[in-house]
Amino acid sequence: MNMKNNKKGFTLIELLVVIAIIGLLATL
Repeated sequence: MNMKNNKKGFTLIELLVVIAIIGLLATL
């Protein structure tokens, strides 16, 4: 994983991915 965009720790894409994964885990 590249740490190029480490401005605030997370980018919008990373936040969307994390939210999607949490949503999938919550439905299991």
